Amino acid sequence: MPPTLRAGLILGLSVAAWTFVMGVTGWYRHPSLHRLFWLVIPLQIGLLVWALRGLAPVSGFGRQVWNGVSISVLASLIIFGASILFTTVVFPHYFQDLEALGRQMMARQGLSPEQIETAVRLQAPLQTPRASAMAGAIGTVVTGFLTSVVAAVWLRKK
Repeated sequence: MPPTLRAGLILGLSVAAWTFVMGVTGWYRHPSLHRLFWLVIPLQIGLLVWALRGLAPVSGFGRQVWNGVSISVLASLIIFGASILFTTVVFPHYFQDLEALGRQMMARQGLSPEQIETAVRLQAPLQTPRASAMAGAIGTVVTGFLTSVVAAVWLRKK
């Protein structure tokens, strides 16, 4: 299996696995633990650097960036699909749970009921399976591009 394909599969499946860990454990519903989901960013950076380090002896700067973005695009497809599955089939009440958590946290911060309703109403268009999955896919590609550019400066054939 080509290294770029292997790394893309590993990255996509790793992020998907972490998403399901967050769901199965219920951590996404806990005020202090729901932020653990963002560990996917250092996970992606680490896996990309690992993959690009292995490809460095045969790749210049441009090719390293291309490899990193390719890995991230493949991973984003897996992440998109896993996110749709997560929010529509496995945890169909995910967005209601997040809304309840958000309301609880805003109330603790001292926001008025009117301010909370306004915030919930503004977030509502993004709280759908497709919007959430698309945000994850886009975030994966953007993080992959930025990571690849930085990594390619140090990890390339000399």
